[in-house]
Amino acid sequence: MTSEFSRRIDIRNLPAEPLRLEADAGERAALARRIGIDAVERLTAEVTVLPAGGTVQVSGRVEAAVIQACGISNEPFAVKVSETLTLRFIQGITPHKPDEELEIDAEACDEIEFEGTQFDLGEQIAQTLSLAIDPYATGPNAERVRKVAGLGDEASSGPFAALAALRKS
Repeated sequence: MTSEFSRRIDIRNLPAEPLRLEADAGERAALARRIGIDAVERLTAEVTVLPAGGTVQVSGRVEAAVIQACGISNEPFAVKVSETLTLRFIQGITPHKPDEELEIDAEACDEIEFEGTQFDLGEQIAQTLSLAIDPYATGPNAERVRKVAGLGDEASSGPFAALAALRKS
């Protein structure tokens, strides 16, 4: 699989200084298509990459500006994303049987296995961005569109509103 935002890091030559990774226009357009949003206007990550006892620890922040469709009106609106990033890359694949049930504890959830001497930090940043975007976010005109469509908030259109209407009659 080729990542839209590939940034390969070689464990034999880890950077001593923090890294600043930035997606170019083509990468941002490809990421927007992959995520299913209108546009990724900006994507940057500032990370520290450190060896940590046979693993590589990556920590930092992912910042982005995206345009996505409102979950109510379907109108495009701007969203800012700011996510903390903490990952642990582990060399080697842990063998398991195809039908074997795997249990993952909270400590293992941020571990990414890789083969060889390189891992793709850019792909993990792209996945972090994808998970940080609320697919049902509502834009600035959502409330107006709800009212025009006759949909109120939950208090005025939920199940208890129907009971309140019965009580008034």
